[in-house]
Amino acid sequence: MSIIRLLSIIAIAACSAVAWFVLGGAITLRSQEGDRRFHQEVAGNWGPVLEQTHPVLAHETPGASGMMRTFAPESGMVDVRLRHEPKRKGLLWYRTYAVDFHAVYQVRNPTPIEQTIHVSFRLPAEGARYDSFELSFGGKATDRAPVDGEIRESLRMKPGEVVPLEVSYRGTGMNRWTYQFEQVRRVRDFVLTMDTGFSEIDIPAGSESPSDRARRGNGWRLVWNYEDVIGAHAIAMDMPKVPNPGDIAGRMTFFAPVSLVFFFAVLVMVSLKRGVDLHPMNYFFLAAGCFAFQLLFAYLVDLLPLLPSFGISAAVSLLLVTGYLWRLAGAGFARIAAAAQFSYMVLFSYSFFFDGLTGLTITVGAVVTLALLMFFTAGVDWSSALRRRRKVVPPPVPTAA
Repeated sequence: MSIIRLLSIIAIAACSAVAWFVLGGAITLRSQEGDRRFHQEVAGNWGPVLEQTHPVLAHETPGASGMMRTFAPESGMVDVRLRHEPKRKGLLWYRTYAVDFHAVYQVRNPTPIEQTIHVSFRLPAEGARYDSFELSFGGKATDRAPVDGEIRESLRMKPGEVVPLEVSYRGTGMNRWTYQFEQVRRVRDFVLTMDTGFSEIDIPAGSESPSDRARRGNGWRLVWNYEDVIGAHAIAMDMPKVPNPGDIAGRMTFFAPVSLVFFFAVLVMVSLKRGVDLHPMNYFFLAAGCFAFQLLFAYLVDLLPLLPSFGISAAVSLLLVTGYLWRLAGAGFARIAAAAQFSYMVLFSYSFFFDGLTGLTITVGAVVTLALLMFFTAGVDWSSALRRRRKVVPPPVPTAA
């Protein structure tokens, strides 16, 4: 193989990389445009992030007419059930969920006189839908409509009297559910029990970890127990991540040139070792066969689930490349190329289905490739392998005297 032929192969790989970058940019643009178009639609149908706040109580300050003093419930028992119900729009999955909320708070009149106790229960998000909403204060159910996102009720209570405040509803939201203690400085005798219908739990940064956890069916039962806490942080749960077809297809495409470089490196070394003379045009068709993988996958994910789209695209690309090399260089060479393509193109692309594995996959692939090439080419005479072949000029035909 001459230096000129080697440079031609490098140029083909570089042009293929440009084509992959163009395809990756198109996929990213489609995903971004789809997100702008569908995000508000999904949020309108399912609701935004739901943030339930601790109820706020208030009473008139004795001796100061018109002045209100806020305080917290004596205790609280909250039960939450979360069901992950993701919805797909275009190339994106949205992490929508349904929540069943039920809470019983004990409210005490903290003053030595009979007082009107006011309760303010803020809804998790304005514009969201709440089914089967019920709020009762001291056994009295309310049918009041929310004002500024709050349900307000009041009750005349005797000194030291304790009555229940009970709230329940069903709601839907996206991405995260949160219980906040924004206006409460001190939380006593509070227990929140959360049942998840999913096994992948993710506690967001800055929120409290559960006091206890136990497997329950396909999910978890998580318990937060606050006996007496000052400065309690929020309780929150992120919905499980769903692989987005657009994101995976885009990253696969942008990193495909790395796989092609590894693949071509193996082909060059094996061809030198076996004495197979591959022309740069052969490498052009091989690059096109590899490009077909990401191109087909980018449009199949619009119609089929993620894994079937990946499997079909990989099989088509393997068939194109292996079949071409089978006819070109024989079965033995084609089998080696098929193993290399499966390792570098298919397995490497499959690593994008798992967060955090891409860098490790590239590193392992590079080290393994280097080791194999060093082992199998240790006996190659590079001086003769890369020497430019001179054209043999036949001797002149003798002319008759």
